[in-house]
Amino acid sequence: MTKFRTKLLIALITLIISVLVGLGILLGQLFKSYYLHSFNERLKVEKNLLSFYIEENGGVSSFKKQDVSQISDMLNVRATITDKEGKILYDSGEINDSKSNGLEQIIQDVIKKKTQQENRFEEGDGYDLHYYWKALVKNGQKEGYIFLSTKTNELNQAYGQIWWILSISLGIALVVILYLGIRITSRYTKPIEEAANVAIELAKGNYRARTSANKLDETEMLGTSINRLAMNLQELVKAQEMQQDRLTVLIENIGTGLILIDSRGYINLINKGYIDFFHVSPKQYLNKLYYEVIDEKEICQIVAEVFRTEQKVRKQLLIPLQIERKYFDVYGVPIIGSNNVWKGVLLVFHDITELKKLEQMRKDFVANVSHELKTPVTSIKGFAETLMDGAKNNQETLEAFLSIILKESERLQTLIQDLLELSKIEQQGFKLNLQRLDLDHLLEEVIALLTGKAQAKNIKIEYNNFPGQVLIKGDIDRLKQVFINLVSNSINYTPDGGSVKVVLENNRDHVRIHVLDTGVGIEKEEIPRIFERFYRVDRARSRNSGGTGLGLAIVKHLVEAHHGNIIVRSELGKGSEFIIELQNENELLDGEIIGK
Repeated sequence: MTKFRTKLLIALITLIISVLVGLGILLGQLFKSYYLHSFNERLKVEKNLLSFYIEENGGVSSFKKQDVSQISDMLNVRATITDKEGKILYDSGEINDSKSNGLEQIIQDVIKKKTQQENRFEEGDGYDLHYYWKALVKNGQKEGYIFLSTKTNELNQAYGQIWWILSISLGIALVVILYLGIRITSRYTKPIEEAANVAIELAKGNYRARTSANKLDETEMLGTSINRLAMNLQELVKAQEMQQDRLTVLIENIGTGLILIDSRGYINLINKGYIDFFHVSPKQYLNKLYYEVIDEKEICQIVAEVFRTEQKVRKQLLIPLQIERKYFDVYGVPIIGSNNVWKGVLLVFHDITELKKLEQMRKDFVANVSHELKTPVTSIKGFAETLMDGAKNNQETLEAFLSIILKESERLQTLIQDLLELSKIEQQGFKLNLQRLDLDHLLEEVIALLTGKAQAKNIKIEYNNFPGQVLIKGDIDRLKQVFINLVSNSINYTPDGGSVKVVLENNRDHVRIHVLDTGVGIEKEEIPRIFERFYRVDRARSRNSGGTGLGLAIVKHLVEAHHGNIIVRSELGKGSEFIIELQNENELLDGEIIGK
């Protein structure tokens, strides 16, 4: 805005100077014309006065030279009197020879040419001369001429004074006008500058900028209008930000996964729900083609079908994620704008894993419990009927059958206890008895308990402990239950002559327990399901080992109750590795360590 004020001021100054110069020239010419006219009129009067004096005092032949000399001195002119032939009879003074020659030349021109003109102006070196003449008449006849000449130096001095006065006056006027012009331009451009600055701030997004508009003239009305515009924009932006925040909160916390794909197939948006479901990073997805970053072919097929048919598509997908398998109800919705312009595709992922699990759990529970109860009950019933039919009379048969009935009863009892235990763990009010314990000592106890079972199958069991104490906070009974279950499973599923190894690692922020075996292993597709109730990789081996199919489900729930993680790595025919991660307690609190 400084350029605007400068341009305006320069234009105003140029206009004022032009007007003042023109006015000065006009006034100078007017004064010059007026002064010249006055000068000429004075000489005419003086000429007439001298001619009248000479004619009244006897004419050319009898005038008194002394009187003419006094009058010319009083009038400050040079008076020259000639006869009618041009002979100079009297001359009150000579300037120099050149000027005298000029006067003689004028006299000869007037007499010979009989010109009607009665004045002449001649320029000379240093000064100019103005000549006036008039014929002297006596009794109606010309008897001579009177010539008056005077220097115009006074006229030039008067011209100089006039121009000097005009210059000073116009200069003062120019300074005053410039001062007033600067004040006026500042007064009227300041609101414009403020309005422009506020407009620039509004363009930058600063909607709090305001002008200081206090008056009601036109320039201040501009500032007031800018303020109203800024206020309206601020309110609109606030409303838009509130709506955007609400929409963002809704999208991020809706509880479902969202993917927005534009008409070219590039991903423009993924929400927190999708990130949490699939454990991905937004940088890997945003502004990338969907089929390049989405690994699940079923999802890509849904997107392609929506693009192809421009219709809604809904499918239920089973997607393996790490050690779990999740069910998703996937909606593919085409986005069509105004005038049927194709905008893209919106994918909505509803996690229905829990519903599927509950449904499957109900089915499996009924089927598995029926199956698990049917086998021992059938055995007990069959052997009891056989005994009642007469086999009880044979002592060896009686003892064998009663031993089988006892084994099957114990199996039923174990199954019922596991069901009750799992039900107790899954209850909402289930709490752990958290205490400080030495994990190294706890694992030593577990290895001691299961050494005999391993030796019965000629399995080498090895424990690599961490030197020193490994202190954590947990429920000693529940953790012992977890490790007994894992090591017992490794022994059960490892062929005779194999090995089981337990490794304890103490890291800075967590503790890791590895349980490795050289057993039959688990297929990759089976890993996500091994923590389900009643699920067995090898049903015959599990039943022969006395397993109920609930052990790993109990293990998973107990580890998660300790805010830990369980990881499974396995290769069919080579063995399996179960990794338990638990939080480490860096500082020992007051009190004794439980487990020592």
